[in-house]
Amino acid sequence: MKPVVNIKPGSEGSKAKYWIEEHYKYVATTTHDPQDLPLVIERGEGVWLYDVDGNKYLDFTSGIGVCNIGYPTHPEVKKAVIEQLEKIAHAAGTDFYNPYQVMLAKKLAEIAPGDFPKKVFFSNSGTEANEAAIKIVRQATGRKFIIAFYGGFHGRTMGSLALTASKNVQKKGVFPWMPGVAHVPYPNPYRNPWHINGYEQPEELVNRVLEFIEEYVLDKILPPDEVAAVISEPIQGEGGYVVPPKMFFAELKKLLDKYGILFIDDEVQMGMGRTGRMFAIEHFNVAPDIISLAKALSGGVIPIGATIYRAELDFKQSGMHSNTFGGHSLACMVALKTIEVVEGLLPHVQKLEKIFAEELMPLKEKYEKVGDVRGIGLAWGVEIVVDKKSKKPDPQTRNKIIKTALESGLVLLPCGKSSIRLIPPLVISEEEAKTGLEIFAKAVKEAVSA
Repeated sequence: MKPVVNIKPGSEGSKAKYWIEEHYKYVATTTHDPQDLPLVIERGEGVWLYDVDGNKYLDFTSGIGVCNIGYPTHPEVKKAVIEQLEKIAHAAGTDFYNPYQVMLAKKLAEIAPGDFPKKVFFSNSGTEANEAAIKIVRQATGRKFIIAFYGGFHGRTMGSLALTASKNVQKKGVFPWMPGVAHVPYPNPYRNPWHINGYEQPEELVNRVLEFIEEYVLDKILPPDEVAAVISEPIQGEGGYVVPPKMFFAELKKLLDKYGILFIDDEVQMGMGRTGRMFAIEHFNVAPDIISLAKALSGGVIPIGATIYRAELDFKQSGMHSNTFGGHSLACMVALKTIEVVEGLLPHVQKLEKIFAEELMPLKEKYEKVGDVRGIGLAWGVEIVVDKKSKKPDPQTRNKIIKTALESGLVLLPCGKSSIRLIPPLVISEEEAKTGLEIFAKAVKEAVSA
């Protein structure tokens, strides 16, 4: 039940060092960081990862929010994989019919918020799920524009990239991306353009955001009757694990309904039990018109994305949208079993939320460099700053915390400009959670005291 790190990750002479060097010879540059996160994973077991040097780490990343039910996969899901492989894996689900995609679509329609008929488009990833959402709302409404939020992340393909406003490096060198998108401030209680303390004045912060949308964007830039949708994550993930005020989405939906604008809920990172509910938007008592899913939908076994939407918004004719792997039989049956497992884990996640809050919240009071701590369920963000007064981001100290934790046997990931996300698999035990939180607290202490 304890991490074991006998060989420093990425050190000279290690197997990890060799594979990192080989990686850069043959694999495309993406988001790796060999300096602060030199982890070369060989295998996984439950909530534990083992690297090529035999080190054992406690995982607080869930494979970037994918492996919610642990490594290498949950036993029940593994059984479903084997059973389906004996029948068929790929059955060309967008040209031929199969019962497996119908079964999954029916389940998603039943559990998604909203008492109205729904349909589902299947794809392979979160960015594809959002690309489908873009096409759905535009063709269904005949409207051109979409509003997204600063700090939001919706993917890196050219349509979803236009919606993304997390880091400018994600758009560097690839303009023009899809036109027709306007961005507005997100109601970040800790860091917003109006310098409002959203924890003490949540209604004021929400009112400012809604005022900006209505009085500036809709009045001065985009005609409301030409705006198809607003897209938002219920909790911003890549942007820093930012939790908005509780009333925000209900008030936003009222504004959108006033102008006949649809609401797209991007649950790619927060869906599938991460927050203690199947969908994070359930915490805000709102039924979105469209929901995008991916990441944890198959528990990390096979890529799958899904776009759940009001049935009345369906594509007007055959051929307007399709793909090759959508409705993949194996992926659908894996997702069905994953949903079943996650449903049983929701009370456990809700219970662990209290432990995370009790261990993480005091760090904000204890250390000058811990600017903010926020989270729901097992979705937590800790923002590191130069000092509390200036709130200036401190990515150097953030990265030092992550590296120190790794060398102590805890795997973490950055998010936002200087935040750390703590997102362990939902199957983590109380003892394992406390072990990881203890390592994290020590890493913070060491980094901020240096």
